[in-house]
Amino acid sequence: MENSTQISYFTLTLYFDIGLLKYLGFMFVLVLYILIVSSNILLIVVICMNRSLHEPMYLLLCSLFANELFGSLGSFPFLMVQILSDVHTLSASLCFLQIFFGHTYACAELTNLTIMSYDRYLAICCPLHYKTHMTSCRIAIFMALAWLYPILAVAVLISLSSTLTLCGNIIDKVYCDNYSIVKLACSDTTVNNIYGLAFTVFVICVIVTLILFTYMKILKVCFSGSKQTRQKAISTCTPHLVSLLNFSCGCFFEILQSRFNMNNVHNMLRIFLSLYFLICQPLFNPLLYGLNLTKIRILCKSLFFHET
Repeated sequence: MENSTQISYFTLTLYFDIGLLKYLGFMFVLVLYILIVSSNILLIVVICMNRSLHEPMYLLLCSLFANELFGSLGSFPFLMVQILSDVHTLSASLCFLQIFFGHTYACAELTNLTIMSYDRYLAICCPLHYKTHMTSCRIAIFMALAWLYPILAVAVLISLSSTLTLCGNIIDKVYCDNYSIVKLACSDTTVNNIYGLAFTVFVICVIVTLILFTYMKILKVCFSGSKQTRQKAISTCTPHLVSLLNFSCGCFFEILQSRFNMNNVHNMLRIFLSLYFLICQPLFNPLLYGLNLTKIRILCKSLFFHET
């Protein structure tokens, strides 16, 4: 029986040999990575360099874009190396590092989206008290929590998984995730399961409930308010709702692959589902907010076309 310290590498089985097409796949992923990095950095710079955007909504967007960069940094370089490699293995330490990046990114994404939904609720439902509730100090606290909570939660998750006794090193995916490690364990995983259950309950009972509560209140204001109020709610909430839906789809696909037997599903479809989780949110968010929010759109135009 091997334990976790004796297993020095893991093998990812979802990759398959496509000959010279792997170079085309590499170029495709590289172009997507460049687009993700450049678009997110551009919007962060635009928000930071313009005082007119130093408002809670845009500062929270800055945190969201920074998280897209963080998640992409932890997945894309590794993905490109694996596409070109003939042997799809990675060291145990690199596997756990990838788990840290992936799970922290997902948790921070959900936390940021939750805080943004609360911000929209205050702006639409309590406009007279908005500035007293969303002060600079409170925004700083929210942004710190959006990052500290995921880092600490995932650090505990990895510390529990890294001490498990493992009876194999085969991961049937294109990247490492925590549940795949737990499934390889032949030692007691009770503590891991309890922590995972507690984390899931917290997400459902606190985060999801808060998002549903805020949007129920926003919908109530929309139906009972003026046409101007409805237009403001739609213009500011649509990008957030689309982003939330897109992220939820990615998480659903990820849970589907991790928790259920997908051996009967074609490899190409499984790879697509994995890439959806890695690519779509970091790629679509900058486009979504950049095109839909008037202030950002105008400043981006002035930056590139020197409009006044």
